[in-house]
This record gives sequence, C-alpha cells and structure tokens, in this order.
Amino acid sequence: MNIAVLAGGISTEREVSIVSGTGVCKALREKGHRAILIDVFCGDERIDITDKEEVFPAQYDVDASAAYMRSMNGSIEAAKASGREFFGPNVLAVCKMADVVFLALHGADGEGGTVQAAFDLFRIPYTGSGPLGSAMAMDKGISRKLFRECGVPTAAGLSLKREEKRLSASENGVGLPCIVKPCCGGSSVGVAIAHTQEEYEDALTLAFGYEEEVVVEQFIEGREFSAGVIDGKPYPVIEIAPVEGFYDYKNKYTAGSTIETCPAVLSEEKTREMQQYAVKAYEALHLEGYGRMDFMMDGDENLYCLEANTLPGMTPTSLLPQEAAAVGIDFGSLCELLIEVSKKRWQ
Repeated sequence: MNIAVLAGGISTEREVSIVSGTGVCKALREKGHRAILIDVFCGDERIDITDKEEVFPAQYDVDASAAYMRSMNGSIEAAKASGREFFGPNVLAVCKMADVVFLALHGADGEGGTVQAAFDLFRIPYTGSGPLGSAMAMDKGISRKLFRECGVPTAAGLSLKREEKRLSASENGVGLPCIVKPCCGGSSVGVAIAHTQEEYEDALTLAFGYEEEVVVEQFIEGREFSAGVIDGKPYPVIEIAPVEGFYDYKNKYTAGSTIETCPAVLSEEKTREMQQYAVKAYEALHLEGYGRMDFMMDGDENLYCLEANTLPGMTPTSLLPQEAAAVGIDFGSLCELLIEVSKKRWQ
C-alpha cells in the first residue's frame, strides 16, 4: 500500500510524534509498503505531487525525512503566530493520494479530533478513532464524566477553568495530596503532584501555562498500569514502575528511568477486571480501531482509570507495542493490524 505516516505538528508532544512516526514508517517499509513520513503542520515543499511514483518511492530514507521535520522546529512558533492554515505544504495532496494515512500524531491538534474531522470531510482514510471519540478522550474532564456514567472507576476530582474561583486544596473536594494536569495535554506535560497548598498553587500555575482548563484529581498512591484495546479486544496489561518519582515526561522518554513489565504480575482475576474496565472505557468514549487506557491501583487493589489514549506512542518500545509483543505480534505486524482494524470506519 501507499501510506502517508503523519507526524510532528504543533503540540507539546511534537518530538514524541516524530519518534513514533519514524518507527512506524520504517516498520511499514520493512513490510513492503511504500510508506513516507510527513509533518502535518510543516509539510514538505520538496514533494512533486504530480507524480505518484515520486510521492511514494520504492527507495526512501526515513531518517532523512525525520531530520527534515526537526529542522523546522525553530520556525513553528512564528508560523503559528502568522495565523496560516494548519495543514502544511503538500500535506492534504499527499494524504489524498495515499491508500491510508497512519496517524502518528500525539497531543492537541492531531489527537483531539480536528484532523480526523477534516479527513472525514475529504474522504481520506486514516487509522484510529473518529472525531467524536478522539475529542472526548482528549478532554480529561469529559472522559472522567463518561467513565463515571458508564461504571468505570476513576479518582475523585474536578475540572477548573482559568477564570473560575479557585478554592484551596482543602476546600475543593479533592484534598491533598492531589495531582494537577492540563485538561487536554498528553505525555504528562504540565503535570504536577501537590502535597501542600503552596505546591497546589504552583501546580495550577504550571498547568494553566499550557491550557485554559485543568483537571485536579485525588492522588492515588500505588501501582500504575496500562491496558490496550484493539478492535474491541483487550491486550495484556503492562505495569509501569518509575525508578524515581511518578510517570512524568522525563520518566516516559528517558531510557532506564522506568521498569515496564508485560504481562504485569497480577492475579488472573485482577488482570481480567482491569481489561474489562479498559474495554468499558473504550466503549464509553466511542473509540474505534484501537486505544490504550491508563490505570492506578491503590494498596487495597482498587482500580482507577486515569485516561484514554486514542493515538498511543508507537515506537517499538512503547507500551502498546510491548503488549502486542506479549501475544506474539511484532512491531511491523502491529502497524499493519492497526491499519486493518481501522478499515471498519472508512470502508
């Protein structure tokens, strides 16, 4: 197939997206597909869109394309400030020519449903959930409400907008310690744990530096897990144990900072319970194709669903690929599987 792997963008997870896209593109080419890597926001003016053979060549340097994407990093803020349209040069033309677009985007303006909505209007087939599920999963305030409505356990908490009155941590119904995070962010960017009122105020300032709305949640001390769902079916649970601190951006992307165990060392009963909640969360948010749900388990083995990821990280060592590997699916085959299960919504 001719496949456009869409990555980069303008979110705080731009670099993570480039890494995911590079891994996916390499894996798909190793499987014999004519995959190319392109930045959704910066595009590529060098592509000759009049010749399909040139757009999706037999020989292709994925790393060179990734380097080209990173060379644009310094100009992104100025481009955003100029108010130009989101899709970069040749992006839509290339995506329209592809048999499918593999979305390796992370964070807002990519994972949150806007790209998906545009592609639906252009009749461009893509991987993952549609606009509705993507938007609801990206908004942690909305996903928390849906979890509760549908019987998925989640931590006590509230959403808070910048202009709203801020009660102290002891008065907001959550208490201390608590965790504060941007409502629609990802990769734990802007997330902080507060143990005192001063830390709580600092955490709010940090989170509001990224978005106009934040989520304040009860801090659950215990073990952290993730459970993938592909085509409505649960995959093995993986445990995430940072060597120090919590599973923040640094621990997610620094080699050796986190111990990941898959399948997680849990009883069959607790594994099954978490997988059932993962599927329930997937269905509550109207997700399609695939997703990954994150959980905490406290000392009494109570489970709390933290959030859903509609476009989870896709490097060979990311969590969902590790879960797939545990049932014998290699990384390249997983990339093909995600395309296959996504066909249901665009055929």
